Amino acid sequence: MALIGKALVAQGGGPTAVINQTLAGIVLEARKFAQITKVYGAVNGVAGIIREDFLDLTQETTHNLEQVALTPSSALLSTRDKPDSKYCHEIFKVLKAHDIRYFFYIGGNDSADTVRIVNDEAEASGYEMRAIHVPKTIDNDLTGNDHTPGFGSAARFIAQAFMGINLDVRALPGVYLGIVMGRHAGFLAASSAIAQKYPEDGPHLIYLPERIFDIDEFLAAVKKTYDRHRKCVVALSEGICDRSGDPIVLSLRKDTEFDAHGNVSLSGSWVIGDLLTQQIKEKLGISRVRSDTFGYLQRSFLGCVSDVDQHEAREVGERAVQMAVWNNVDGSIAIVRTGYYSVDYRLQPLADVAGKTRTMPDEFINAEGNHVTDAFKFYVRPLMGSGLPSPSQLRAPRVPKLLERE
Repeated sequence: MALIGKALVAQGGGPTAVINQTLAGIVLEARKFAQITKVYGAVNGVAGIIREDFLDLTQETTHNLEQVALTPSSALLSTRDKPDSKYCHEIFKVLKAHDIRYFFYIGGNDSADTVRIVNDEAEASGYEMRAIHVPKTIDNDLTGNDHTPGFGSAARFIAQAFMGINLDVRALPGVYLGIVMGRHAGFLAASSAIAQKYPEDGPHLIYLPERIFDIDEFLAAVKKTYDRHRKCVVALSEGICDRSGDPIVLSLRKDTEFDAHGNVSLSGSWVIGDLLTQQIKEKLGISRVRSDTFGYLQRSFLGCVSDVDQHEAREVGERAVQMAVWNNVDGSIAIVRTGYYSVDYRLQPLADVAGKTRTMPDEFINAEGNHVTDAFKFYVRPLMGSGLPSPSQLRAPRVPKLLERE
């Protein structure tokens, strides 16, 4: 028998272009069930739950929810709080006080861990509640998932960005480095490979956290590519590490910054792109070298959203509600590929996702460890959705020269 009570939805971690589709899917689906008496939204994720900062989304219009669904970033705002057992105990107290019987948390592996701890608290105290983790992350690093909502749109942005870089560097040759998000998994940087249409197109080199990054081998590969094409386009994950497993910035920079979670800071000024640019100029003697750190751009870019990503993000929210109400279960929703191209959704145990990180499988990375295989391109292309642009080049023959030159 389904539980009767309120539902609460929250968003955690970095925003994406389609996380609000998931929010809308959960809210609109939950409002169909009579046993769900109210649908609340927590402002600023778990931090908002602690503060009891809720919006009554039962009273939000369907039209506005649909407009919000088409808007990138987190409509309920987000948080980087990483709750421990004590923090989750406080969350549970609030949920119980408000008679929350259905808890949906949209986020990555840390969010799954939060749901797991809160669910354990409920079970230990005998409080009946359904807790569902709903997947979201542009890093595409959740275990048990073929891919995660948010990744397809971010991958589409990366591919289109590198298409533009190819056109730019073809016009004015040089070396270009694009630093892409991905601390432990290289799926996003690898997506740049879809930009390659012509044989001379970049990215000519792709470096991922799943493989050791050797600065000397990198410089040799850049030189070889530059000597051959008079240009070199490189995509690098921000999380590339040396042989000791340390982020490459530690060996290139004397002063090291750390983020709020104690991780080495991989973004900002004077980091990977700048440091490698300096190495190329000094050791290879190439003067025209440029780097960009994509930073937040790939997460919530308004004009570059995958329709496939949108549809799946909506469905994953709807299925979360259906499984909680119809099946009366807890867990984490997973996207499973069933064909080319189709997917289905299943529930997996929270412990299988919480705090775990999925990385690029070996068959997606080339033998040299500096590019991807056709298997990865086959995997990632449908996730980017329909209508992906395709740049073209002039094919007219050259006119014969008439003047002799010494």
